[in-house]
Amino acid sequence: MMTGTFRHWLKFNAVGIAGVGVQLLVLMILKSGMGFDYLLATFIAVEATVLHNFFWHERWTWAERTRANTHGVAGRLIRFHIGNGLISIAGNLALMWVFVDKLGLHYFPANILAIATCGLVNFVVSDRLVFTQP
Repeated sequence: MMTGTFRHWLKFNAVGIAGVGVQLLVLMILKSGMGFDYLLATFIAVEATVLHNFFWHERWTWAERTRANTHGVAGRLIRFHIGNGLISIAGNLALMWVFVDKLGLHYFPANILAIATCGLVNFVVSDRLVFTQP
């Protein structure tokens, strides 16, 4: 039988995989399609992904916790942005700068590396600080 934390970890990663698709699609549209600077495009793509992921974590990953406190959505969204949003935005921007400007990687694989690097920290923050037990 799966523990609650392991089940949440699996769901978190499923949402994260979908979020990677959102982030890479938005990044590609903004950078390659519209000519945005890669750091600005990264910022916007990460924010779109943070909102996408929050919605699915709220409705699916930690649904048993959020159903008990439906009035706490705004507080969880703020905590998610402070925790996961800050980690994702600051982490992705810093890592993209290192990977692209300093190491010369193409923006697309650099973004995949940045996403992977921030993932574990985001799970711990979500599980322990955002979607807490009621």
